[in-house]
Amino acid sequence: MATTDKQVIADLKGAFAGESQANRKYLAYAKKADEEGFPYAARIFRAAAEAETIHAHSHLRVLDGVKSTAENLQDAIGGETYEFTTMYPEMLEHAKAAGDKVAERDFHLANEAEKVHAALYKKVAADPKQALQKVYVCKVCGHVHEGSIPDQCPICGGKAQVYFEVV
Repeated sequence: MATTDKQVIADLKGAFAGESQANRKYLAYAKKADEEGFPYAARIFRAAAEAETIHAHSHLRVLDGVKSTAENLQDAIGGETYEFTTMYPEMLEHAKAAGDKVAERDFHLANEAEKVHAALYKKVAADPKQALQKVYVCKVCGHVHEGSIPDQCPICGGKAQVYFEVV
């Protein structure tokens, strides 16, 4: 790491989080612009999203946030496990207490998908040189599936056409 200053480290972490969120937000905006028939706006949103990714990766590099694949897998397992054991269960309780069924469903779907993500990271960590398989993601809930497209998403119930291949 280039710095040991606590404030600079905090700033880099904040910048990484902000740039990462901007990337995802701008991609959502681009999708909406495409749906509404504004291809130029969509392209500008996608370009800005790519620029935000460059910034986020740079901040993460300065933080020495990318390690070996084995270390990165352990970090990912820890992050996904935290999400489905602590973060989303707490959020689910908040949504239930508020009577917000939409947020409750959203948190539930994400929580279930995070369990699958953690399991897949553990599988890869156990044998990182496994044969490459086709991998699909459900557009509705984020379920990740290896092999062939399932007929129905086991988390949200979406049909096969909600999956897209990750290459």
